[in-house]
Amino acid sequence: MVPASALGNTGRKLKSVSYSKWGYIFIAPFFLIYTLFSLVPLISTFYNSFFENYRVGLEQIGPKFVGFNNYLELIKQGDIIKYFSNTMIIWLLGFIPQILVSLLLAVWFTDLTLRLKTSFFKSIIYMPNLIMASAFSMLFFALFSDNGPINSILLNLGLEEPYRFLSNTGSTRGLIAFMNFLMWFGNTTILLMAGIMGIDTSIFESAQIDGAKGYQIFARITMPLLKPIFLYVLITSMIGGLQMFDVPQILTNGTGNPDRNSMTLIMFLNKHLYSKNVGMAGAVSVLLFIITAIMSAFVFRIVSGNQKGTGGIKQ
Repeated sequence: MVPASALGNTGRKLKSVSYSKWGYIFIAPFFLIYTLFSLVPLISTFYNSFFENYRVGLEQIGPKFVGFNNYLELIKQGDIIKYFSNTMIIWLLGFIPQILVSLLLAVWFTDLTLRLKTSFFKSIIYMPNLIMASAFSMLFFALFSDNGPINSILLNLGLEEPYRFLSNTGSTRGLIAFMNFLMWFGNTTILLMAGIMGIDTSIFESAQIDGAKGYQIFARITMPLLKPIFLYVLITSMIGGLQMFDVPQILTNGTGNPDRNSMTLIMFLNKHLYSKNVGMAGAVSVLLFIITAIMSAFVFRIVSGNQKGTGGIKQ
């Protein structure tokens, strides 16, 4: 018969099985892919931005280390400031109506008193997001060209000569902004709807019992509690705006006309890549990265820095 003390010693010698290593194994593919396709190209971009490296005809110039000369040349030329201004104006022209319409639709679709079947509406408003930006741009290019259907309608209504939409700065920027609005307002609406639906309905019911009006509930309850989702939408939309490329590239045939007032930062970067000016393209990419980081931090600070509770309802 085995003594109880011996069994106790054997039990103490048994080791517990650790499963923590499996967690590292499961997340390893993400870090591997991130390192290969994001981190290494990012470091390579920073590295190349300090070199003079371009092609003239069949002759390759460089790579030659020039330090910050590429950055100084970009700032000296002033083009990057102009293209940054173009990008922000076009983004704001599309984002302001986008966020207003999306907020209105999100509040409407989530209103429990209306009892709307939102699945149908969500499918309809999200459909433009499924269309390729290139196809969307080609469609608008055909519609608003000098001999397109829109000008035909305007001529039949009494306009003396075709309006050159793509030769006017305001109309060109407006068309690009309008296309971005159509493609993304559905996605923004669904995100805001998800945020509103995550708010406890008892809060709204309590406010209504206390006599709060609809606009008071929206301003004092919905918007403060929606702030995290709103911040996410604002920052991701801003980053997407800074990376705007396909719509203006196709609509203006890569020229950014008229007078380069529709040229965005990524279109400017693409020109350097197309001309094989790797060093200058790297500098533009790094500056764009810095601009994006600063603006994202600024927006995050402004929107969430002074975050407060919902407070009381003003009668």
